[in-house]
Amino acid sequence: MCRRMALLTLFLSGLCNVLAADPKPNVVLIYADDLGYGDVSCYGAKRVSTPNIDRIAREGIRFTDGHCSSGTCTPSRFSMLTGEYAFRKSGTGVLPGNAPLIIPPTTHTLAKVFQQSGYATGVVGKWHLGLGGPEGPDWNGNIRPGPAEVGFGESFIIPATGDRVPCVYVENGRVAGLDANDPIEVSFKEKVGKEPTGRANPDLLKMRWHHGHDMTIIKGISRIGWMSGGKAALWEDETMADTLAQKAVRFIEKHKKEPFFLYFGLHDIHVPRVPHPRFANKSGMGPRGDCILQADFCVGEILKTLDKQGLAGNTILLFTSDNGPVVNDGYHDDAVIKLGDHKPAGPLRGGKYSNFEGGTRVPFLLRWPEKVKPAVSDALVCQVDFLASFAKLLQQTTTRGDGPDSLDMLTAFLGHDPTGRKLLVEHANRLSLRQGTWKYIEPGKGPKRAPGTDTELGQDPAGMLFDLSRDLGETTNLIGSQPERAKAMAAKLLEIRSAKSHR
Repeated sequence: MCRRMALLTLFLSGLCNVLAADPKPNVVLIYADDLGYGDVSCYGAKRVSTPNIDRIAREGIRFTDGHCSSGTCTPSRFSMLTGEYAFRKSGTGVLPGNAPLIIPPTTHTLAKVFQQSGYATGVVGKWHLGLGGPEGPDWNGNIRPGPAEVGFGESFIIPATGDRVPCVYVENGRVAGLDANDPIEVSFKEKVGKEPTGRANPDLLKMRWHHGHDMTIIKGISRIGWMSGGKAALWEDETMADTLAQKAVRFIEKHKKEPFFLYFGLHDIHVPRVPHPRFANKSGMGPRGDCILQADFCVGEILKTLDKQGLAGNTILLFTSDNGPVVNDGYHDDAVIKLGDHKPAGPLRGGKYSNFEGGTRVPFLLRWPEKVKPAVSDALVCQVDFLASFAKLLQQTTTRGDGPDSLDMLTAFLGHDPTGRKLLVEHANRLSLRQGTWKYIEPGKGPKRAPGTDTELGQDPAGMLFDLSRDLGETTNLIGSQPERAKAMAAKLLEIRSAKSHR
């Protein structure tokens, strides 16, 4: 007993030292897009090498059971920034490119946690949380509300995704490089302007669409939605990764003498996969594999900058993904043909859109050289807990309404707690509940696979139950042999779903 008390006292003393860290640690959150658990070499990939991502794993903590909160991008990003499960809010599904901002400006966000502690805050890269008021954004004027209203002092963003219009960057609330004499018009309901479409003009395409991406052609690629105007502001797909990485580097350099929080949302490896020529044909797996190399390069630019500026030691660097992997997601880009024996989800079943573990269990790494020892952690952790955990790190008090589903998992994130969450809701087309190593997927009817992508969705009219400690690939449904456990987990999931808070 005395030995246990001594160890507890030592642990609490060490944690207090972390919480009292002075100066405050910088925080860089690198958020990849559609990158699967098995897509990087530190999680077992053999056909592609990701040395920069691997360096974070080698010098920090690699979580084997780290999750985004949803099997698709917008709800994961919403939950990560607000600390609230997206299934609680209507309108948080995958958004069109002209959707209004879905985070109310009054929300206490992750960015505001840092801003209220005196941090410079910035977001670079993919946004996909909507912009503007109820009528949507004014692409030709001041675009408000947006990142500034939810806590980001500086922003340089892609409004939605690379495969959705408008194909422009928005910098601090205005379209970058817009010619006032060539106004932008965007619609997701009907064709606007006279630009050709992929459906009617396949001969104009440099990448053919497979499903759903047959509308306005921009830079040789047909997108989702219709757009006219803004020609001077259109991005180049091949240079997007470089543009975003350079903006992220400049933010760090600009704020190197003060604490900063940077949310760097990579576009890679989301479609359309159009790597820079220096990465094209380098992976042997087509554009999808090439974009994994490009994503790793972007991570390397951040690592080099932190090293060069002498910031690495007291910077918390997080690397994770918004959902699991998808191979064919709307374009003929050789991703399926050249996949070979590469397994994007590694040992997991499913991927993007799926209720299986491959939908939300993603690469999840944390490095803080001055405070965190390198390790591999099996703790159950989730991005929804960033808000409460960083509030604890910065010694902020949060109310019940702040991040209602965000739990203080700081000790797990820093490698001191090997268990992490006791309960976690996973969200895709249905809800699932993790309770330790057990997983329950609620009953669901519908297609077994996502149309077009061929991803297993994990829907069963009777529900599903798995023991992940014995069956990580979710191959054996135990709901018939463990009815009482399934019933209890279903009741707990209903309780969480019905409550306003998971705290």
